[in-house]
Amino acid sequence: MNKAVTDLTRLGDALEQAAARNLDKQPRPRRRSKRLVAILAIPAVVVVTGASFAAAKLISGEDVAASIPAGTLWLAGTEPTCTVVKQNVEYHCVLAHAPSNAISDWMGTVEPTVDANKRVNGGCRSLASDGREWQCYIGEEAVRQKIVSEGFLGEYAPTPSVG
Repeated sequence: MNKAVTDLTRLGDALEQAAARNLDKQPRPRRRSKRLVAILAIPAVVVVTGASFAAAKLISGEDVAASIPAGTLWLAGTEPTCTVVKQNVEYHCVLAHAPSNAISDWMGTVEPTVDANKRVNGGCRSLASDGREWQCYIGEEAVRQKIVSEGFLGEYAPTPSVG
């Protein structure tokens, strides 16, 4: 917020000086109190913060649930349900149906997730041997969790992977 207040103060000063020059007047020296600057900056900060929040797409539990079978064919038909642990970062998912029996013990298995644009957007790690409970991570957190590599994140994935 300090940077925003400073930027707004500079912008205000520049506008004031430009207007004064436009009217062939010299700007009179003016000393602003920190309190006045902060009060004037609040509406701008609210607008800027609201705009950046609206620009960032919130990823719902339903979005993550849809991305699980889109990431790997072994999880097709499992009907995941996901709840937010940390918005846009971490989700806890439970599968209504056990995954393919291609793996006898799913514990610790990692699989990528693929968003509606067919891009790898993260990945999940199985928390249970039967493969019905997963912890999923979106974006860079999936890389930090060593589920997908930095180079794989964002890659085009037109169909679910096999294996």
